[in-house]
Amino acid sequence: MSGRDIRRLVAQASVFPNAEKTNMALRLIAAAGATGVDRVLMSTDAMGVAAGVLRARDKRRPGAARWPDLGFVELAEISGTADDTRELVRRMVDAGASVIVLLGGDGTVRAAAAASGDVALLPLSTGTNNAFPEMWEATVAGTAAGLVATGRVPVDEATYRAKVLHVVAGAQRELALVDVCVSTVSHVGSRALWQPATLRELYCAFAEPHAIGLSSIAGLLHPVGRTAPDGVFVRLAEQAPQTVLAPIAPGVVAPVGVRHAGPLAAGLPHPVELERGTVAVDGEREIEFGPSTPVTVTLAPDGPRVLDVRTVLAAAAQRRLLDPDAITQEVRS
Repeated sequence: MSGRDIRRLVAQASVFPNAEKTNMALRLIAAAGATGVDRVLMSTDAMGVAAGVLRARDKRRPGAARWPDLGFVELAEISGTADDTRELVRRMVDAGASVIVLLGGDGTVRAAAAASGDVALLPLSTGTNNAFPEMWEATVAGTAAGLVATGRVPVDEATYRAKVLHVVAGAQRELALVDVCVSTVSHVGSRALWQPATLRELYCAFAEPHAIGLSSIAGLLHPVGRTAPDGVFVRLAEQAPQTVLAPIAPGVVAPVGVRHAGPLAAGLPHPVELERGTVAVDGEREIEFGPSTPVTVTLAPDGPRVLDVRTVLAAAAQRRLLDPDAITQEVRS
C-alpha cells in the first residue's frame, strides 16, 4: 500500500517491484539455509510476493543447495495498513523467530518495532524514505541473519539498541525511529511532508550527512550517529539566518531555512512551541493538534534491537565462521 505514496508522484521516489521483492526473499532464504538455518517464516501478502517464493520452492530440483523448511504466517484478513505489519511481527515473535528481516522503508520498520520486543530486526531498504533501513544485498543480509539466528554470532554482540522519539499529544502517542517534524499544515491529508516552507521544528534520533529525508537537514548541520547518546533539535523558518540545501525527499534537493541546530538530550521532554499544526513521524503526518493539545517530544534509548550487518560479518571473517565443513557438521548433528 505504501507504494502509492504521493512522493512517487511529486518527487520521483523509487519503486521496488514485487518481482524484485520476491527475488530478495529468495536470496535471503538461500543464504540463511547455507549458514545452517533450519526454519524460515515468511509473511503472506496480496501482491504476489509470498506466492512467488512458494512457486520457486516447489520448482526446486533434487540436489539443489540446501534450503530451510519454509512456513508462511497468514492473517485471516489483510487490511493494507500498518496493523498488518504489527500483527505479522507479533506472530513471528510468538513462533520463536530469532531475527526478523523487513523489506520496506521507515514506516514499515516503525510499525514492526512496536511489536518486535527483544527480537533483532534487520531492515532492508525498499521503501519511499529509507533513512533507517540500510541498503544491503539480500544475500549478504541473509548470511548475517543466519549467523545470528544459529548463534554463531551472539545477539548482544551483533545488535544495538536503537534510539526512539516518543511523541505525546494529549491522549495520543506515537513513536519515531528517525525524526519528528512539526509543520504549520493543519490537516494530516496525504500524510507525506514535501513542502519545506511549512516546517518549523525538527527532532532527530540520529542525523547522518548521507541520509535522505528530513533528517538530512540535521545531518548536514549537526551530525549524530545511530549509537550516540544524544539526538538533534533543529528550529526551521522561511526567513532564517542560515540556509542548507538538503535532500528532503527522493528527487527533491531544496533550500531550507534554519534558525538553530543543536543537541537533543535523552530523557528530557521537549515541548513543541507551535500552537497549531501537524506532527509528522518518520516523514508522515500522524497528529493534528491545536492550542488545547500540548505536544512534547522525548528522546529515549529504548527502541528496537537492530542487527548490525557489518559487525556480524566482521566477526565471521575474524573467527572463520563461514567454514562450509563446520556448518555442514553442525547441521547434521
